[in-house]
Amino acid sequence: MTPEEKQLVKESWAKVLPIQETAASLFYGRLFDQYPEVKPYFKGDMQEQGEKLMKMLDQAVSSLDNLDALVGPLKQAGLAHKGYGVKEEDYPKVGASLLWTLKEGLGDDCTQEVTDAWATTYQTVSSVMIDGAQYGSETVEAPPAKVPWWRSMLGLSAPG
Repeated sequence: MTPEEKQLVKESWAKVLPIQETAASLFYGRLFDQYPEVKPYFKGDMQEQGEKLMKMLDQAVSSLDNLDALVGPLKQAGLAHKGYGVKEEDYPKVGASLLWTLKEGLGDDCTQEVTDAWATTYQTVSSVMIDGAQYGSETVEAPPAKVPWWRSMLGLSAPG
């Protein structure tokens, strides 16, 4: 990540923190609406789950200048998520829901540059989690797409 991307993520996250309960609700509402197949992964109190999500995001944003410190915990989280039934192909669904939530929560403050910075952050975090889950040989690598997954899932075209 570039220093500019890190700064955009930090600044935009500071604007999300005051609305974190709403953001968590928006996120899970969108995730379950668009991808109902992931709902069985979530058991228990969704408000508590939302609090965990916000804490995890806060920790990731706080660690942007020292991503190495996140590698171990993210790998462990990836393995735990695999144990809940999460598949590698579920990660882009979460990413798309996160980016949509940021657009809804930040409004005009969610510029294309902010979206791109968050997409890079999520891609970094999710790739470490996927690595930790050890999906390994059961995964077939797809050819590179012309439009990144998060752009196509949000209905955006390739940057031009």
